[in-house]
Amino acid sequence: MTPTAAGALQAGLLIMLIAACHDPVGRLLYATATGERHLRVERVIYRLIGVDPRAEQNARNYLLAVLGFSLAGVLLLYAMLRLQAYLPMSLDRPGFEPDGAFNTAISFVTNTNWQWYSGDSALGHTVQMAGLSVQNFLSGAVGICVAFVLVRGFARGGTEQLGNFWVDLTRVTLRVLLPLSIIVAVLFLLGGAVQNFAAPVPVDTLNGGQQLIPGGPVASQEAIKQLGTNGGGFYNANAAHPFENPNPATNLLSIWALLVIPFSLPHAFGKMVGDRRQGIATTAIMGTLWLGSVIIITASEIAGRGTAPVAAGGALEGKEARFGEWASALYAASTTGTSTGAVNAMHDSFTAAGGGMAMLNMMLGEVSPGGVGTGLYSMLMIAVLTVFLAGLMVGRSPEYLGKRIGRDDITLVALAMLAMPFALLVGAAISIMNPSGLDSLANTGPHGLSEMLYGYASAANNNGSAFAGLSAGTPLLNTGLGLAMLIGRFVPIACVLLLAGRLAAQPRTEANAGTFPTHGPLFVSLATFVVIVVAGLTFFPALALGPIAEALA
Repeated sequence: MTPTAAGALQAGLLIMLIAACHDPVGRLLYATATGERHLRVERVIYRLIGVDPRAEQNARNYLLAVLGFSLAGVLLLYAMLRLQAYLPMSLDRPGFEPDGAFNTAISFVTNTNWQWYSGDSALGHTVQMAGLSVQNFLSGAVGICVAFVLVRGFARGGTEQLGNFWVDLTRVTLRVLLPLSIIVAVLFLLGGAVQNFAAPVPVDTLNGGQQLIPGGPVASQEAIKQLGTNGGGFYNANAAHPFENPNPATNLLSIWALLVIPFSLPHAFGKMVGDRRQGIATTAIMGTLWLGSVIIITASEIAGRGTAPVAAGGALEGKEARFGEWASALYAASTTGTSTGAVNAMHDSFTAAGGGMAMLNMMLGEVSPGGVGTGLYSMLMIAVLTVFLAGLMVGRSPEYLGKRIGRDDITLVALAMLAMPFALLVGAAISIMNPSGLDSLANTGPHGLSEMLYGYASAANNNGSAFAGLSAGTPLLNTGLGLAMLIGRFVPIACVLLLAGRLAAQPRTEANAGTFPTHGPLFVSLATFVVIVVAGLTFFPALALGPIAEALA
């Protein structure tokens, strides 16, 4: 079978698997968000933390719970990283310096999983399991909780009650993420991924030297890193390492795992608002953006523009021979289209057009299809903006799902959408003007700018992937990227929850002849156009100086 046929077959199989899981996983998410019965283990947890599961919260209290829980997670993980040397199964590895611990703690609590260090040589098993893996579950669950609240804001009317954060968090973790992770971890084990508590084993190499072969609880962390769209690698090479991602079958499993929940959440959204057509429309927008990026990155890597790719017969630098160009491009489009950040190839070695599209994927706001929860609530903010713009064009009061969109509502949408560009562009500008920032770049010229832009795009969008030429483990970048992660995560969450409160307080109105339909091809096309135009107007000057200039050269 030719590489083209194999690549097309893998992409087609992935689409069929996602489509097959869209309804059952969507139903599971819907039941998790709306079910009234509590499992026995859930009731035990509520008693332990002193929560009344029948009591609901308004938007302000829900936001305070999210922020307080996340702050506690940052402080606890920071302490574990600083005190790693004193923890069991530390493998004699020292604790992190303050700026490194600050960056890493924020990274995993914000669902970014940016890693300036090599996980297989810097962290012991306790921090990997009790620190990073736990946050992989909880940060992903927080994103889904926030999405549930925004959908409840549209679905409910004349109330301030939007659910209970502690109930949502417990249910999402125990009913969705944990059982799916067990299944995926077992499949990774069957595929050959490592799962043990062994210390690094010394082996003699063919040239007479010695090398340490690291083990660890890899398969279990790999499962939740993909399902929770987290992305941090147990090994420095991430999913390009054969212990993490042994073969094409586990590679396909990885891509399926990082896409399945983001593409299934719109199904739950449609059922929650009582109109499945809305979920189909949202899925169509996400799918169009994702498929477009897959085609562009794949075509760019297959074409292999540049002196080295032409001489080699293809853009093979930085790609695993086990996967090749097609599977690497499919993975890159999927991981940057979500907030995952796992990689099975070095994006810094992609062609200028391919790497630029991966960067643009994040700059779209990660709605193609976005992270677990974040993709849905970001897409709904785009939908609100779309109906607002459509209302301006035709002179009608904008409405979405029976809720009128007013000035204060669109202000919250604008603030949510401006947070990421602010953190990205301001952070990259400050860093690249600083001598320490310039010293962190492996390249000069357009590609050097692309390295810095990609780093801040990844941080501000809570993605976590990077161009390998950026040496980020400096006080300047650890601090700057950490702040970008905080802004990119919690400013939109605050705006989303406050908007949900305003929407829930409104009574729902029935659609009439003057209502702009938000479920057909016209709305799908318009919303897709809005996503692209907003990103283009915001980032084109920076992209023109970076990947576009490099591609044209």
